Amino acid sequence: MPEITAALIAFIAVSVAVGAAVGWIGRGKRCTQEKTTVSEGWQQQIEAQRAEHERLVAQNRALMEQISQLHASGTDATHRARELSDALKEAFERRDQLQRQLKEVRSNLERAVRRRDELQSALDSNQERDGSARAAIKQKNDKIFRLSRELENWQNRLPPLIERYRERDGEARQLEGELAVARSRIDELDNPADPGETRVESVDKDALGEELDASNDPANVTSTGLEEVLAGPGNGSRDVDDDLDDEADGATADVAQLHEQEPGGLRDNLRMIKGIGPAIEKTLNELGIFRYHQVAEMTEYDINRVAQRLKGFSSRIYREDWIGQARDLQLRKSGT
Repeated sequence: MPEITAALIAFIAVSVAVGAAVGWIGRGKRCTQEKTTVSEGWQQQIEAQRAEHERLVAQNRALMEQISQLHASGTDATHRARELSDALKEAFERRDQLQRQLKEVRSNLERAVRRRDELQSALDSNQERDGSARAAIKQKNDKIFRLSRELENWQNRLPPLIERYRERDGEARQLEGELAVARSRIDELDNPADPGETRVESVDKDALGEELDASNDPANVTSTGLEEVLAGPGNGSRDVDDDLDDEADGATADVAQLHEQEPGGLRDNLRMIKGIGPAIEKTLNELGIFRYHQVAEMTEYDINRVAQRLKGFSSRIYREDWIGQARDLQLRKSGT
């Protein structure tokens, strides 16, 4: 067995001390690393919890705002519901009032209908007794109606005739001025200062016509020839009064034939009015009623005339509102 010396013991002791120191240092580093790792983990958890807390706070704040808005909306809805309830109560009261008024109107209408029937029966009896007088009145009414339509037609045709007369009168005055200028020019050409001298002057080519040219040749145009040139097509050779007379004669002929034959292009479909059939339309045409505006402009006098021909249709005219329907059809036709 080898001898244990002090040096060996010292070496072993130093080795043990060194190993212990190295182990202690390594353990300290490991503990430090573990502590650092644990500290970082806790720090991350703390930051995550802080972020989650902030998120929850913001979410809670948003929820509180939503709750406030919902509460305000609920308050507004409550006020609105209260207002709607009040309005509904007023509407119910108004409905009851209108129903009462409607009952009163119906009762008044029934009384008016009964009164109308009584008057109609009395009128029928009077019409039976006064047949000849009714026929004479009917003829007078037809004549008055035709005259009123003829007057209306003349009132519509007269303004264009007056305007056309004014235009023709202006054209005639202009042509008279041009003719006077042309005559003075002819006089100057017929009486030159020096017959042997050739004169070069400017001449209006339009005034000479298409068959004459401007030149310095001796003038051989007479007054009669120039008047014939000026009286060519489009220069107003026709008398304005003759045109107006022809226009007036044509208008009178049109008015005379308006109620005797079917007016082409001037007839409206009166059967579009509810309550008017082919037979009633024919009767209205015989009375001179062809257009919607004629029905819309019917007076009490016209309604009585139609009722006499249609055996008491005045109530039906009012009940079915022929005048209102004709007015709507006329407006629809005119595109208003």
